[in-house]
Amino acid sequence: MNIALVHDWLPFMGGAERVITNFLEVFEDAPIYTSVYNRDNLEGILKDANIYGSFLQNLKSARRDHRKFLPLMPTAFETFDLNKYDVVLSSSSSCAKGVVTNPNTCHICYCHSPMRYGWEFYYEYIENLGKFKKSIIKYIMNYMRIWDNASSNRVDYFIANSKNVANRIWKHYRRESVVIHPPVRSKFFKACEKKQDYFLIVSRLQEYKRVDLAIEVFNDLNIPLVIIGDGPLKEKLVNKVKRDNIKFLGRQPDDVVKKYYGEARGFLFPGEEDFGITSLEAQCSGTPVIAYGKGGALETIIDEKTGLFFEDHTVNSLKSAIDKFCKIEFNPNEIRAHAESFDEDIFKHKISNFVYDKVDEFKNNKKWVVL
Repeated sequence: MNIALVHDWLPFMGGAERVITNFLEVFEDAPIYTSVYNRDNLEGILKDANIYGSFLQNLKSARRDHRKFLPLMPTAFETFDLNKYDVVLSSSSSCAKGVVTNPNTCHICYCHSPMRYGWEFYYEYIENLGKFKKSIIKYIMNYMRIWDNASSNRVDYFIANSKNVANRIWKHYRRESVVIHPPVRSKFFKACEKKQDYFLIVSRLQEYKRVDLAIEVFNDLNIPLVIIGDGPLKEKLVNKVKRDNIKFLGRQPDDVVKKYYGEARGFLFPGEEDFGITSLEAQCSGTPVIAYGKGGALETIIDEKTGLFFEDHTVNSLKSAIDKFCKIEFNPNEIRAHAESFDEDIFKHKISNFVYDKVDEFKNNKKWVVL
């Protein structure tokens, strides 16, 4: 079986990049097609993978900030020639699913989310933009929504990373999907019973992650908060800090993140996520999670056993959850046992079975009738 992998972009490591890593472990030697990549920031087998960038790879500014080139992403993926492959397995939360394949190629899309900034989260993304930028973006997004919906028809089979995303795939594309939850590296993380006093956030610093809400709350609390991660909002978030109990560590290597996960008193997950792999990494470390009670968190956290939910994106709601959290005694081993059900070996087994089953189905489907 001649298979190609397609991924939105590879400028850094994150949850989606762990998925493409597992794909490559299942389908060894498969090439990866992506809009832009930075090999220096990649880890594990991705570092030496056979990666093909689009024409955007030739632009230094695109490699620095791919988000500015969103209007060119559809063209970037449509220019890849994938005709020689029997199977295309795309990993998409943006435009990767829009590659063009021939009628004999089976295209399976692992969908992390329909384009967040194009659909129901559009207003969150533009909320803090000026009037001029908003006026331009609304026309760009109109085009992107039309293309996003139309390109969903190029996919033969959809996999959703959660029930939450499966509902959104149906809403925006009117396509059915099978849910296979993303992988967590449970063997890498270890449960730690000797906890420190700090709470932890590990996140890209973007609008929808709602790190700003956590900072606002911890500005009023005499409890340490450690924030690991980088992103376009870093400077703005740093300027919101009013107390020295809040520390930004930037991006950190895996071993450092592992240590902070294990020793944290609790992990904060304040945004509405499609799934949310960091909350599972925390649970694999025996650390309970305080999460916003919507989206993928509802599929990964057991209320009052592996964490707590707060109901509203308000200071009072999150403060109340933290207060309740501090009165509960969580069991690190029980928390880890729950997270192990999302292990990457389970994920790879499910992906392999799904791909081979659907390729057989695709080949055997009668697509024409002779009269």
